[in-house]
Amino acid sequence: MDRLGPGDHACMTFSDPQERLDIITAFVSAGRTRGDKILCFTDTIDDLRSELLERGLEAGPEITIMPSAQLWGGAAAPDAATMVELLARELQRALAEGCTGLRITADMCWAARPQANAEQLLVFESEIGRLFADGQLTAICEYDRESFDPVTLGYAARVHPRTVAATVYHEDRALRICRQHIPPGVRAAGELDDAHAEVLSDALAEAVRLDRDIHLNLNQLRHLDPGAAGVIRRTAADLPAQRRMIVVCSEAVERTLTQVGAANVPALRMLVRHGER
Repeated sequence: MDRLGPGDHACMTFSDPQERLDIITAFVSAGRTRGDKILCFTDTIDDLRSELLERGLEAGPEITIMPSAQLWGGAAAPDAATMVELLARELQRALAEGCTGLRITADMCWAARPQANAEQLLVFESEIGRLFADGQLTAICEYDRESFDPVTLGYAARVHPRTVAATVYHEDRALRICRQHIPPGVRAAGELDDAHAEVLSDALAEAVRLDRDIHLNLNQLRHLDPGAAGVIRRTAADLPAQRRMIVVCSEAVERTLTQVGAANVPALRMLVRHGER
């Protein structure tokens, strides 16, 4: 995500909704800083707006969130030619309004619906490429791995010059630890035991190196054992003065952290779901 530049056409395949929202927020925020007009196409308009706001990004006049169906002008079924023409017009409108360029995020799940012709997705992703030639259009196409078959996902990866994703430190059926974009830090989901304490330590060490304050998101963590909790406590205790670790977690995870003495570390603050400590 940090290397995505103006004029890039990128593919994001995701299975973690929070990772998707992190990347979209970072992408939209970068566009706002650059002076781009921003269009977000999604079927969950209110949810996306509230999630952006939760991540500190309030929608302004330069950011428009609209239904995916707006891409094909409200017709009965998606049409690739209509979509490409609409985006070409939106690009020209953005430039005429004095914007630096146009930045788009598009949830591609429309292509997995029964009324959608699979060929329209292939045509769309091929034809839209010509709009990026002048470096004034930047886009991320979002593909949920649960909605698309491996062949379609493979095609999407091939036709996009760029791919975007969070840095993943560990992923298996039981646990996923990845880089969180906004606020910057680390996210862990699943079950975190002592066997994975070293990878957690490595992820936190990178956050200490990159970020002033370390945000550790354990909201989706079902279990934390004392060995891994000790890594969190020691990392916070070793932080230089004036730096903090903010841990977002469930009440069960908070109890484990408290058992290992994390609540007594001045640099560590726990934000507990359904409450705060």
